[in-house]
Amino acid sequence: ALVLTKAHFLYMTILDAYPIQHWFFIILASVVIGLSKSGIKGIDMLNVTLMAIVFGSKASTGVILPLLCLGDILSVLYYKRNVQWQHFWKLLPWMAIGILIGVFIGQDLDEIIFKKIMAGIIILTVFILVGMEKSKDFKIPNGNAFAIIMGLICGFVTMIGNLAGAFSNIYFLAFKMSKKDFIGTAAMVFLIINLFKLPLQFFFWKNINSQSLLIDVLMIPFIILGFLLGIKIVKKINEDNFRRMIFILTSLGAILILIK
Repeated sequence: ALVLTKAHFLYMTILDAYPIQHWFFIILASVVIGLSKSGIKGIDMLNVTLMAIVFGSKASTGVILPLLCLGDILSVLYYKRNVQWQHFWKLLPWMAIGILIGVFIGQDLDEIIFKKIMAGIIILTVFILVGMEKSKDFKIPNGNAFAIIMGLICGFVTMIGNLAGAFSNIYFLAFKMSKKDFIGTAAMVFLIINLFKLPLQFFFWKNINSQSLLIDVLMIPFIILGFLLGIKIVKKINEDNFRRMIFILTSLGAILILIK
């Protein structure tokens, strides 16, 4: 009874810590994470923006990360047969190196500099996507050098702002993967990468704490809801429209964070 009383007190304290509109943003962001992990790629920047509004750009990464891990687990369980392991192994080691770079560069960044870095990343993403859409001759190199560059960028930006989705989308689009192969490979890559980030966020940046974890526990049903809803939506999207959807949603998400 004492344990239940303490747990109830902690949850009530958390609920009272934020106004109702902030809880709406947190819940919406959690549903968006579920949708994104189900295969609706490109909308993940919306959850980054919503969480940053509530917690601040840097602190929000600690709240988001455990939720991303849950979404990754659901995605891997559902799409595990579609993982393209050659692309997994091409990206993974370079993303890990990029994360370590992000840990030491991002650890002491103040809020203003952090936001400028994020804005620069988004601008670059938008230019790349526009170039791919507008130019018929625009081609992305698909050799090992491309995997190294994109892996380092993805690792760095996922550590400092959970923004690797835009760059990983570009990487997988370059190889014209099928819908399920795209989702399955991305799911496995980000499951390992996000689990790798957990102790770094906890011990180095100290962004994960008892309060952030309590918020994450409250959001579990909304992650699952978003994932199940997203699965139904993805099934109805054909291959060509899936590719167009990724371009459009990633571009809109990039602009959203830029003007936030």
